Amino acid sequence: QVQLVESGGGLVQAGGSLRLSCAASGRTFSSVAMGWFRQAPGKERDFVAAISWSGISTYYADFAKGRFTISRDNAKNTVYLQMNSLKPEDTAVYYCAAGRTAYYNVPPLIYEYDYWGQGTQVTVSS
Repeated sequence: QVQLVESGGGLVQAGGSLRLSCAASGRTFSSVAMGWFRQAPGKERDFVAAISWSGISTYYADFAKGRFTISRDNAKNTVYLQMNSLKPEDTAVYYCAAGRTAYYNVPPLIYEYDYWGQGTQVTVSS
């Protein structure tokens, strides 16, 4: 059974930091791109960041540039999202997802991600 399990969410004050983790099990995802998305209440699921299979290439949504960093440890089958300088508008459920190929598309396409985690809540207070 393939699973992606996110962790690391929580409540943080504006300006604070969180590090999200996404642990994969059931198969290895070291050969495919991985992504992070988020969904706020009443809104569509938005792209946050993507990383290529090797971790060398990354891509960010404009709101994430300079504040968020995506990384991966293929030996641990885990992807991370370091979030700094958090703002109240970053409040959302954050999801990780596994792509179909080694590289992500630009612009990112949500339907190119086949496996999704259950999400982890991030709440940023003002």
